[in-house]
Amino acid sequence: MTDSIDQSKNVDLTEQDLETKSKGELIKLAGKLRDRRNELNQMASERASERDELNAKTREKVDEAQHHREKRDELNEKVQEHKENRNDLNAKASELFEEVEQMKDDLKLDEGKDVEQLEDEIEELEFKQQTEVLEAEAETELIEKIENKRKKLQGRKEKLAQNEDLDELEEEAEEVRANASEHHQKVTELADEAQEHHNSMIEAYREADDIRDEADEMHENFVEAQEAADRHHEDFVRVQKRLRELDKKEEQKEKQQREQKQEAAREEAEEIYQKFKDGETLDTEDLMKLQKTGLL
Repeated sequence: MTDSIDQSKNVDLTEQDLETKSKGELIKLAGKLRDRRNELNQMASERASERDELNAKTREKVDEAQHHREKRDELNEKVQEHKENRNDLNAKASELFEEVEQMKDDLKLDEGKDVEQLEDEIEELEFKQQTEVLEAEAETELIEKIENKRKKLQGRKEKLAQNEDLDELEEEAEEVRANASEHHQKVTELADEAQEHHNSMIEAYREADDIRDEADEMHENFVEAQEAADRHHEDFVRVQKRLRELDKKEEQKEKQQREQKQEAAREEAEEIYQKFKDGETLDTEDLMKLQKTGLL
């Protein structure tokens, strides 16, 4: 950052200087004031340029921050859209899974033995009937047992056949939940990206503030140099005015001296002319004085 101006190089002017200094001293002082004024004006111009450059950089950083703000807001809108879709799909998936559970409860598919197990048991009982010699009562019980299992197997197959849409319903519920997970993944990705733009926005605004502080300080330095230059210019003008006054006084003094000489010459010439009229003899110098005054 540019330092404050060197006050020791400034040129001071007092009223006493204007009143007491000679013309030569004032001319020299005017030269110093003019040179310091020009130096300060150059300094002020350079500082104004630096200030303007810093202000331009500030605007660039503010524009950059605004860009990140717009991208962040745009992404947050998308995050909200995906959140709403995710929540709707999760709600729908929950309803579908509740339907699946209700259907299973109605069918009691989770209770008792499955089809494959019943078929294995029936096969074992039929094998026993075919290979073992049983009393009539035991064989009757075995046949009844086989028949009961066949009825259970048939009933279970009928329930499964009548409710083939159960698997489709479960598949639909799983698909809806998978779609909800995809939207949740997008929420996470977009939220992370939005946070990155938010962080970049904050950093750009911070940099803009820092540069703006530099620009403000540079403006203060510019004002300091410009005011000092203006003060030197005003003092330069005052000295110039005083020099003109002195020149005018000198001219008046010289004019007065010329008039006094001319008056003295006329008086002397009139005395010589009077001598001439009185018949006195005039020398060459007296004659020349009469010619200068127009009396001869």
